[in-house]
Amino acid sequence: MATGYDDAYNQTPERVLRNALALGYRGDINYYVGMSHYFRLEPIYGGLYISLAGGALNAPCTAWHRDFAVRAKALGFGVILSLSYELLNEHCWNDWKQRAQNGDPALTGWDRPSALLSPAHSGAMSYLRQVGRAFAAIARDAGMTVKFQVGEPWWWIMGDGRICLYDDAAKAAFGGALVSIPNVRAPLDNAQKALLDQAGTLLASSTAALVASVKAEAPGAKTYLLVYLPTVLDPQAPDAKRANVPPEWSRPAFDVLQLEDYDWVTEGRSGRTGKGVTAMTARLGYTVEEQHYFSGFVLRPQDKAQWGLIAAAADAARARGSAATFVWALPQVCRDGFTYFRIGEEKGVEAFDDVVFPLALGREASVAPCFSTQVVESQAGHEQRSSDWADARMRYDAGPGVRSEADLAELITFFRARRGAAKGFRFADPFDDRSCEFGGAPSMLDQRLGIGDGVTTSFQLCKYYGSGEEAQQRVITRPRAGSISVAQAGIAANGWTHVGKGVIAFDEAPAMGLVLTAGFRFDVPVRFADDVLEVNRATFAAGEAVSVPLIEVRE
Repeated sequence: MATGYDDAYNQTPERVLRNALALGYRGDINYYVGMSHYFRLEPIYGGLYISLAGGALNAPCTAWHRDFAVRAKALGFGVILSLSYELLNEHCWNDWKQRAQNGDPALTGWDRPSALLSPAHSGAMSYLRQVGRAFAAIARDAGMTVKFQVGEPWWWIMGDGRICLYDDAAKAAFGGALVSIPNVRAPLDNAQKALLDQAGTLLASSTAALVASVKAEAPGAKTYLLVYLPTVLDPQAPDAKRANVPPEWSRPAFDVLQLEDYDWVTEGRSGRTGKGVTAMTARLGYTVEEQHYFSGFVLRPQDKAQWGLIAAAADAARARGSAATFVWALPQVCRDGFTYFRIGEEKGVEAFDDVVFPLALGREASVAPCFSTQVVESQAGHEQRSSDWADARMRYDAGPGVRSEADLAELITFFRARRGAAKGFRFADPFDDRSCEFGGAPSMLDQRLGIGDGVTTSFQLCKYYGSGEEAQQRVITRPRAGSISVAQAGIAANGWTHVGKGVIAFDEAPAMGLVLTAGFRFDVPVRFADDVLEVNRATFAAGEAVSVPLIEVRE
């Protein structure tokens, strides 16, 4: 679970932790200390500004976090303390702020905005180091293992492509290397790239000093780096990573690399996630076992349908082997009632074995498509019919394929390996196993896959029966390996991957209005209908047919 002080300061630590515990989350809580409530303030120039008078943290914040740390430890939670390079703009000293070349401050889009601190400003960086030490001391004094994250440190990039490298402290640090970069998304010359490299080195130097300060306060502290992939790997700004993912961050600068990409996830651009993780792994050298993944978040309650995408992203991270997956964040989880049952280690039986029912036994199977229809008949004999299922559920009987005692032995072996009805498996439907008509060769033009909107990257394989709006849609979750072909506007497509369960993920979102089609062969996910398989050698020899009922599994 992930949460933060700015969202929880007006609740008791007991309540925050109770919510996480009751929802089933265990292990570490990734805890953002915030950017607007932990600091002390002093009145000056008609405003209130960040102050170190009396210590780095204000008294209510200190008391709150001491209680939080003690209670978290008692409940078995670890706490990863996350500190960012941001402060609420209205309280941030003006010379601490990153600035664009025209002097505009680097401000986030939040209401009210936070300001990005310049890694070049000694006062701003010294302040962060003291804040980091203060929080580390609270965790240490509570008897916890100190875990400290540097949260999304970067040089801010404006919406129009201006990168904020031009505050006075940064200009002094860059010296003669300082050149103009009007738009980091435009082609850059060698001098501009060199400036980005120097900015990256300066950023890395500041994070190294912050980590060293925390370790001085709490020797043995475990360190984390959080990187936001959609910004640092923006395909329109390929050189931005020179400044915002410096090579000095490479393993073993931190113990764990944490990756977040919520814009990609909630916009349906999940195809970029795998490429982004691969790129970051190659650039910084942290293995997947040394990586965490953050899945989230839903900003507005009216967008709560996005939780489905977030859950799928969490599943994908666990499938990649990420050491930990965090749902961001607790306030939105509680607001929307999101419950994710698959977080944590599962010790139960794997629900599906990706193996095919013995082909020789299945070729002679009987087939029964089933629907569920409610029929109401009036006294006059008129009917009203309501279909409960959008798609047929298939039933099979593989018994007719059992023709010898050797077949019986093979069937019993397969049945035992599936533990009866406990585990699903693939079944080759003898009458319907391809995207085209029965007996034909699949073509990339057979079935509609979707229509591009310039944003969505993932599309589900489906087969349609009938035509027009009344066509019955069948979701295909078990396509056969190597059988899939995809077309864009009738032309064979490149840059796509089958990521599992029939989902086709494009590296880049297909353009608006582009018609996508696909061809494939597929198996049906099924299970044995019963936990008992009754076979009698004597009656089988006498010609009695064996019944082997199978039922389709919804995935």
